[in-house]
Amino acid sequence: MNIVKGEDPKMHPSIHARQTPDKAAYVMAATGETVSYKALDDRSNQVAQLIRAAGLKYGDAIAICMENNRSYFEICWGAQRSGIYFTCISSRLTAGEIAYIAKDCNAKLLFMSKGLEKVALELVEKNLVPGVTRLFAVDGAIPGYESYEAARDALPATRIADEIAGTDMLYSSGTTGTPKGIRHALTGAAIDEPSALTGLAQALYGVDENTVYISPAPLYHAAPLRWCMTTQKLGGTVIVMEHFDAEEALKLIEKYKATHSQWVPTMFVRMLKMPDEVRLKYDVSSLKVAIHAAAPCPIPIKEQMIGWWGPVLYEYYAGSEGNGFCALNSEEWLAHKGSVGRCLTATVHICDDEGNELPLGESGTIYFEGDAQFEYFNDPKKTAESRHEKGWTTLGDIGRIDEEGYVYLTDRKAFMIISGGVNIYPQEAENVLINHPKVADVAVIGVPNEDFGEEVKAIVQPANWADVGPALEAELMEYCRSRLSAIKCPRSVDFDEELPRHPTGKLYKRLIRDRYWGNRNSKIV
Repeated sequence: MNIVKGEDPKMHPSIHARQTPDKAAYVMAATGETVSYKALDDRSNQVAQLIRAAGLKYGDAIAICMENNRSYFEICWGAQRSGIYFTCISSRLTAGEIAYIAKDCNAKLLFMSKGLEKVALELVEKNLVPGVTRLFAVDGAIPGYESYEAARDALPATRIADEIAGTDMLYSSGTTGTPKGIRHALTGAAIDEPSALTGLAQALYGVDENTVYISPAPLYHAAPLRWCMTTQKLGGTVIVMEHFDAEEALKLIEKYKATHSQWVPTMFVRMLKMPDEVRLKYDVSSLKVAIHAAAPCPIPIKEQMIGWWGPVLYEYYAGSEGNGFCALNSEEWLAHKGSVGRCLTATVHICDDEGNELPLGESGTIYFEGDAQFEYFNDPKKTAESRHEKGWTTLGDIGRIDEEGYVYLTDRKAFMIISGGVNIYPQEAENVLINHPKVADVAVIGVPNEDFGEEVKAIVQPANWADVGPALEAELMEYCRSRLSAIKCPRSVDFDEELPRHPTGKLYKRLIRDRYWGNRNSKIV
């Protein structure tokens, strides 16, 4: 199946601004503040005018570093209609990390929010972003920064004369190393031309002008940003959560009669571990589609979610690189438990470390063969490492494929544990331990062992810190051994009050491993 473009010509907020000007393009969940399509269109036009007034032309770049706020989409859409790259930077980064990305993506403008004033000031005081020609403070004054609102409002809300489609250039989340920019060539297309993602959203999930889409994750991450903007391209309404809270998410589904949503498995875990009298009191029957992605979902967790919400769960496996898109619905998953679906946009190949293709059912590196091309900006070595000699590309994940073409993820290649020459994929033990009632979160890693090179250790975030102790350690190790081969189970358990997990659900396993391998300088990016 090859899905590329939808047929509906209404593919941009500017069109909806003309046809349904008062309709909500998005709502900020915490405040209830509603922004209409007319307001979004006007503001994005002013942003485009600002970009041109600052001297930026086709192919140039800006950077945005903000928490979820009402100005986020207008800046992104202003960049999109200006034919430039826009890089959204994590609001959790240090000043040095922000500066690294701003410099690496060649940003000429940087937009920082008042809520990040401390790091914004450090960027100026230490002259960390010399290549940025103008700095803008959003939603409040920051010394050394221009007022974004004043600069924007000084310009007309008319369209620039040379509108042309730009796109995002996002950075890997840095879970296994320094973040790298994922760059796709600009196409020179019109701003309202359909894209592969709009086609997928329509064909797989029925996204249209009637969609009410709950977005619980940070907008700087690829999936929330792209799916929210795709919903707006198609004329739906986005409900933006400033921060995820399990009960609040259920309230919002009921309040706005949400039809679509997107989650990560850790959000499911948190919702399922709420008392039944809390989680079951909200009406979630309006949901037609609840997508999850970004991290593997343990089978029992997904079974419970389908039992609770019904067969509305949809899963996909893809990366910011856009080289492949695997997907399946609830019915398919129930028949192929653990799968992330069949690839809809490319051909999947499973290869060994030498690049040889493996038989069906055997695990190896997942490669995609298709038309999509990308590069890791300013990093030819990493770009080359993502390529097979036949031109196929990989995200670095390990998995297998069955006779029906369904893909199953085993783990990230970088997280594999080699103990006594045996390859161990920590995801298997993690999927077991997360289902223990006393476990709130878990990471399984390899730690040094003089005899075997590595041994398996679990780092557990307990549901109740009062339970921590040797008895719980023994209970968890036995719980795992009763369900998995002993070699795959932890030989020891450490406890942590909170694991370093990204709001998008990705676990910064590198930070945990560094505690045991002697590198204490890593930071969450």
